[in-house]
Amino acid sequence: MKVLVTDPISDAGLDVIRDAGHEVVTDYESEGSDLLNAVADANALIVRSGTDVTKEVLEAASELVIVGRAGIGVDNIDIDAATDQGVIVANAPEGNVRAAAEHTVAMAFAAARSIPQAHARLKTGEWAKGEYLGTELNGKTLGIVGLGRVGQEVAKKLDSLGMDLVAFDPYISEERAEQIGAELADLETVLGRADVLTIHTPLTPETEDMIGEAELAEMEGGYVVNCARGGIVDEPALAAAVEDGIVAGAALDVFAEEPLSADSPLLDVEDVTVTPHLGASTEAAQENVAVSTAEQVVAAFEGEPVMNALNAPSIDESAFPRVEPYIELAETAGKIAVQLLDSRVESVEISYEGDIAEEDVEIVTASALKGVFQPLEWQVNAVNAPRIAEQRGIGVSETKRRQAEDFQSLVTVTVSDGEEAIGVCGTLFADDDARIVRVDGYRVDAIPGGKMMVTRNTDEPGVIGHIGTVMGKYDVNIAGMFNARETDGGEALTVYNVDQEVPRGAREELESDPRIIETKYISLNG
Repeated sequence: MKVLVTDPISDAGLDVIRDAGHEVVTDYESEGSDLLNAVADANALIVRSGTDVTKEVLEAASELVIVGRAGIGVDNIDIDAATDQGVIVANAPEGNVRAAAEHTVAMAFAAARSIPQAHARLKTGEWAKGEYLGTELNGKTLGIVGLGRVGQEVAKKLDSLGMDLVAFDPYISEERAEQIGAELADLETVLGRADVLTIHTPLTPETEDMIGEAELAEMEGGYVVNCARGGIVDEPALAAAVEDGIVAGAALDVFAEEPLSADSPLLDVEDVTVTPHLGASTEAAQENVAVSTAEQVVAAFEGEPVMNALNAPSIDESAFPRVEPYIELAETAGKIAVQLLDSRVESVEISYEGDIAEEDVEIVTASALKGVFQPLEWQVNAVNAPRIAEQRGIGVSETKRRQAEDFQSLVTVTVSDGEEAIGVCGTLFADDDARIVRVDGYRVDAIPGGKMMVTRNTDEPGVIGHIGTVMGKYDVNIAGMFNARETDGGEALTVYNVDQEVPRGAREELESDPRIIETKYISLNG
């Protein structure tokens, strides 16, 4: 597999990829059409903030499996376009958390104690001791906008220094906030109470310019620290607020446009401290994010879960061995069910019974959808299968039941066209031996194989022999047969494993016999 790296990362990450047997190509200069050419045959793309992974780039990369972001922010990656293309997008949120949090704390102290300003004056020979009266953080209130990984780490560090914590984050529970020692409040309340405001949200349409002139006016002499993403704070408004004394000072490591323009109003205000996006710039952080990103690329190549995937199902590493065998089983059940239905799919239900119902099955459900849509779509995988369901207007539901009749675990995929529904149920025997144990309500014990035929016929002597004769006539070898029936003399269903495709002529000849109600040929390999 070819891995294209378009922004510099630590050699430790590149070594992980090479040690796994994959090719690494570094190209730090390409952009525009050169980038489109470079990515055309890449199986993975690793970037930092310097490469814009646009829809055009993704469409040019027909072999792409994963885009890895060596860091946290992914606003330079078109995740929707990646999802449509079935490309995993993963970041490395843990690798630089400590570094970013430590830089935030340093910037808070720098702003509160005017450290850069006093340093600059002393370097020019001025002993300006009497001109700087700092603010102690102990006993003050820290306002946190965004209580994610970095926000929580900053909260822990400054809580231990005696600050009170109040946070705005609509996506975190009060219980979790209490565990951290923070009080949840709305943004207006946080702004009004904060002596120091620190920001830790991604840049989205909702958060762009979230802290503007009106919000800064609520702070009354506080300090603003932003080491998250540029564009969340209105920079001209912040410069004006500090210049006018509304805000006592500010410290920023990130900017709406980087590098920061020489005519930025932030540079004209003495009490604004700026650093050139150094939050993750420690040797340990750079190595951590590179290794984490590389490991996720290798996992994607090997069909294993990508732990920090942003647009694909993920699962805890410790739980994966328990769930892994059901991934292929669910996909197979989905393929069989949709080919048996043989009409427009209106809804899909995936049900879990027994031990499997206790697990995180998001990745299994996505695989079941992949199986359902694979006969209908040219390019589908577990990444874009949920999106395909949404685009096609297909309802998807998931149910769980802790008890499973006769089996330790069961996975059932049911597809419906609004009138007829077909369910295919699978389980695992010893040594993860996959079995289809129910088809359309019939109990069977079928081994799912590459080519299969399912027949429904009256349960009477000679029918199976006739089917075998017709198959032989068309040079189709029967490798296995699994029979089930409703009642003695009623209807029967038989699953045949076959070595060759069953020609349409063979099926038409079979269905011309009044004893044979229906035949369906199923391919699991394409």
